[in-house]
Amino acid sequence: MLAYALRRVLMLVPVFLAVSVVIFLILHFIPGDPIDNLLKVGAPPEQRAEMMTRYGLDRPLPVQYAMWLAKLLTGDLGTAIVARRPVADLIAQALPHSLLLGGVALAFSSLLGIAFGVVAALQKDGWLDRLVMGGVLFGSMLPSFWLGLLLILAFSVGLGWFPVSGARTWSSLVLPVLTIGFGGTALVARITRISMIDIASRDFVLLLHAKGLSPLEIQLRYVLRHALIPVVTILALRIGWILGGAVTVEVVFARPGLGTLLIKALSQHDYPVVQASLLMLSMAVMLGTLLGDLLQAAMDPRVRGAVA
Repeated sequence: MLAYALRRVLMLVPVFLAVSVVIFLILHFIPGDPIDNLLKVGAPPEQRAEMMTRYGLDRPLPVQYAMWLAKLLTGDLGTAIVARRPVADLIAQALPHSLLLGGVALAFSSLLGIAFGVVAALQKDGWLDRLVMGGVLFGSMLPSFWLGLLLILAFSVGLGWFPVSGARTWSSLVLPVLTIGFGGTALVARITRISMIDIASRDFVLLLHAKGLSPLEIQLRYVLRHALIPVVTILALRIGWILGGAVTVEVVFARPGLGTLLIKALSQHDYPVVQASLLMLSMAVMLGTLLGDLLQAAMDPRVRGAVA
């Protein structure tokens, strides 16, 4: 298991380098630069040239990338050009809000999705199966920003149950969590249902029936335990996607998270902040993938044997 984990970690190194190159190039190919937000209208060209030199933006792109990567490998995320603060401080302020929102949304979608999947599997091809799967599928088709606005209109503006925006109280988490969680619920429910139906047709399940165990005990104690292997993998993969999906949701609900920081930095072309924010989101996806592979290998020895 240790050798497998080490191989998987080493495989992330070239992926990380490729992602860093893509992030760096995309930002520098976008028209405009952060100097436009620092200079006054009508500023002389000499002042622009001086500021370009100060922030290293006058150097060739390969040199700029090498300098950024060298600092990054030492833990230095740079200094925000517009805010003129260490990027690490800005990330440290925003990241806990995103992690809290993403963690609660992941737990919500996991528990609800597994419960719906179990109900659908137990009532395979019945009216309850069609109702549950149809409902969660419809919920997953709604765009998150549109669903968030509907929830605000219904429960904040109409009923006044929850805050419209901000992150001061726990109640402000409810609507953003529902907005993010509904999409993930459908995926988890479908995977759980399909996996349980597949496991239920295995020979060992027929043997359990022959021993006289009740169908409900077999499903919940034996079938569900084996069916959770692909579900756990999917949940680990969703860690990064939930943090990425939180970007638009944080903007809709005006939460001071990584998404709000990223959108603001994009509007200002603040390269160090945007690069660090996108890198954090990319690393969340990579670490989620790694965690999913390790959990699947730990739960299923056949995975370790296949790559040995």
